[in-house]
Amino acid sequence: MPDIFVITEACIDVKDASCVEVCPVDCIHTTADDRVCYIDPAGCIGCNLCLPACPVGAIFTEPTLPQALTHWAPINAEWFDDPASARGRINAQAS
Repeated sequence: MPDIFVITEACIDVKDASCVEVCPVDCIHTTADDRVCYIDPAGCIGCNLCLPACPVGAIFTEPTLPQALTHWAPINAEWFDDPASARGRINAQAS
């Protein structure tokens, strides 16, 4: 099973989308209503192409998430079930 990738706070209001462009399975998503991009944990194949593509270093594998950023893993996954809730949690983080 591949590592789960997580986009973290460095992406807030940046949304460069370089990661979206290099993803071979189109598992990185965002909308105009979002402040970050999200990686679908069910669709990611763990190819690592998004890591060097991110200009702000916002992407980590779940096992390498710094302790202060571990809360981003559930936020990232939540967006695929409840985008409004995930957006609310991110807005609270950025305040």
